[in-house]
Amino acid sequence: MYYVYVLKSEKDYKFYIGSTSDLKRRFAEHQSGKVNSTKNRIPFKIMLYEAYANKEIAQKREKYLKSSDGHKDIDKRI
Repeated sequence: MYYVYVLKSEKDYKFYIGSTSDLKRRFAEHQSGKVNSTKNRIPFKIMLYEAYANKEIAQKREKYLKSSDGHKDIDKRI
């Protein structure tokens, strides 16, 4: 499975959107500061995630969620 996830920083209250094949491992990496783009914004909460059987579909969904329409979609769902 491939996952698209939305994290919310409890430090600056901003979202981070990503995708991975191992959600537990990736979330642990974010929480421990091993991800350069998020290490200054820890701790995080997982706000939502979606599972896909196909990596390409998950990546397309991630790209959409990073767009302005995708941000509106996230705001509606959270």
